[in-house]
Amino acid sequence: MANSLSAVFLDLSTLDRDDLDLAPLVRAASSFAQFDTTTAEQVAEHIGDHQVAITNKVVIDEAVMQSCPQLKLILIAATGTNNVDLDAARRRGVTVCNCQAYGTSAVAQHTLMLMLVLVTRFESYRQAVRDGAWQRSSQFCLLDFPIGELAGRTLGILGYGELGQAVARRAEAFDMRVIVGALPGRERARRPSIDELLPQVDMLSLHCPLTETTRGMIGAPELARMKAGSFLINAARGGLVDEAAVVASLRSGHLAGAAFDVLTEEPPRNGNPLLKANVDNLIVTPHSAWGSREARQTIVNQLAENLESFTHSEPRRVVS
Repeated sequence: MANSLSAVFLDLSTLDRDDLDLAPLVRAASSFAQFDTTTAEQVAEHIGDHQVAITNKVVIDEAVMQSCPQLKLILIAATGTNNVDLDAARRRGVTVCNCQAYGTSAVAQHTLMLMLVLVTRFESYRQAVRDGAWQRSSQFCLLDFPIGELAGRTLGILGYGELGQAVARRAEAFDMRVIVGALPGRERARRPSIDELLPQVDMLSLHCPLTETTRGMIGAPELARMKAGSFLINAARGGLVDEAAVVASLRSGHLAGAAFDVLTEEPPRNGNPLLKANVDNLIVTPHSAWGSREARQTIVNQLAENLESFTHSEPRRVVS
């Protein structure tokens, strides 16, 4: 490609586990370099003379852009843009593009999986078998933990973009009733507020971004408004929920179960109430809902599309 640009991927190991086809991205660049990881001190050095920097989580701030005046394009291998200084990019004429809707199917199926695991007490039964409880049973089956069904239950969804809608469609296939609530600051006449929503739902699933208005939107008062015996699923952002309050609600028996794919700090090097809690029916997965091979390959393909379209002066998925 005559006018293609030189590109470098700063943290490829956050995306590729040696199972992806990088050829579309390599073909889109005049030259392509990659680093498994890049520390904050190495960002400018690793970008070097490349005109395109690709980052998943590596921070590219104004100081980096100032050190790399040849930089024309920043490609984010994710939807979130908080690791790139967008204002600085605008001032310096650096285009920033992200990836979008790549993990819809993966996150939606993970969310339904968490619901099923909670309502069927899957983890408890699996552990019982491992501990030999079934082997010692006087009956052909083991029914030590209450098993429920999704059918007939009401699912409340907060955040009704592409992910929330995908979860709703799958939940309806399980014969659930879906109610969409209004996010803080976006109350609409046709959608109940959080306070109106919570007493109606048997399960609450979060699929909204973390903003100043949504931060901490589910705390102790909100959990108390939920039905006794209800469930909470968070596959969105950790900061949406007061995690200590969730543990307290589980211990009191008010919440029947909770499942999180995200935590306030990731990775949780400084600990987290959800990881320390010794309570029944609490599931934590390591921010892996999005990570199917298909979803990650879609990211590679979108990065290639973003680079090619920029080269042809028709940039796609521009965020700055």
